[in-house]
Amino acid sequence: MYLCTQNEKNMIIKKAEFAISSADVTQCPQSKEFEYAFIGRSNVGKSSLINMLTGRKGLAKTSSMPGKTMLINHFMVNDKWYIVDLPGYGYAKRSKKEQDKLVEMIRRYILGRMQMANLFVLIDSRLEPQRIDLKFIEWLGENGIPFCIVFTKADKQSRAKTLTNVRTFINKLEEQWEELPPYFVTSAETGDGRDEVLSYIEEINNSYREEARP
Repeated sequence: MYLCTQNEKNMIIKKAEFAISSADVTQCPQSKEFEYAFIGRSNVGKSSLINMLTGRKGLAKTSSMPGKTMLINHFMVNDKWYIVDLPGYGYAKRSKKEQDKLVEMIRRYILGRMQMANLFVLIDSRLEPQRIDLKFIEWLGENGIPFCIVFTKADKQSRAKTLTNVRTFINKLEEQWEELPPYFVTSAETGDGRDEVLSYIEEINNSYREEARP
């Protein structure tokens, strides 16, 4: 699990606002600002997590209907970087044509978007390891995509059950991964994990700034 150090804590979100919705990666902003994309199975709590991180309750639209997000949604944070809300995967009630279209949209963004500094893969902490999540993470590894894992909905069960499920998932990854990606345990309701995720983003931002110095 990623642990932030004292001097990395408390990134302050002063401003967060919707920027643009895109039906294709070619319609995404042409700016050079870093992007931090969030993805997961439908109904994993993606919109709620984005709202919790930014401190803006209605920024990303939440819905009781799984699979609502059909576009790539950009949110500008502090006028410096983007949070990107990608469509969820694995929603079986979509038509085959719709599923194929979303898979291609997601693939094109992840493989082709040079501004993406990191991909946050959301996993429902209440569930046993799901094959679709494991396969997606395996695909990210095969393609050298920088990513980390965010376990969501930690407040929906006991802390012991959450930690057991997280450990089970991590153990499953260890069967194939020599080096595990960073991971976080979060709750959109209680705010757990907020400082850690934001500090990780700030760490990446700072590392790129250091590399850009002459």
